[in-house]
Amino acid sequence: MTKIAILLIDGFADWEYGLVGGTAGPFYALDLRYFTPKHGQVRSQGGLIAMVEDGLQTLADWQPDVIAVIGSAKWEQDAPDIAALLQQEHARGAHIAGICGGTLALARAGLLNAAAHTSNAAGYLSEHAVGYSGASHYVDSPAAVSDNRITTAPGTAPVTFAIEMFKAASVPEEAIQHFQTMLTAEHGQ
Repeated sequence: MTKIAILLIDGFADWEYGLVGGTAGPFYALDLRYFTPKHGQVRSQGGLIAMVEDGLQTLADWQPDVIAVIGSAKWEQDAPDIAALLQQEHARGAHIAGICGGTLALARAGLLNAAAHTSNAAGYLSEHAVGYSGASHYVDSPAAVSDNRITTAPGTAPVTFAIEMFKAASVPEEAIQHFQTMLTAEHGQ
């Protein structure tokens, strides 16, 4: 069974993980677990209090196939250092994904220096991520971008972020197409 790890920190954006969190297990038989840098309580941007039992060591021991770093304004300042974990997991073969502020963790880990990627804005990564040197690979896109087992998305793209994560988790193309059709129907796409 394909394993997806969702990494949350205080102030996590409620809408950025919901489509994956709510459908991965019940609809696609994926093994989904939540993690925080230090196990315990985290509060979402919208005020939801979540008790997360697993920390980073448990995440590394579990060896997920896909790791999603969910956005929070805290990634811009006062952020936990997860660079070594992300580098280690990518080197092991995991697909690493970041949305909104979560892209800063990927940039700090050096994962975006040689891969096509996007984020909230062109200058967002260079402004907030020390060591980021991948500006020449930045793609100005309203949708998620995937390259070299790395997915990035602006905070306004939770649908394409979920789709790219499901592709990375080897969900069948027909199921992904059905998922996308359902979620974009109200927009006439």
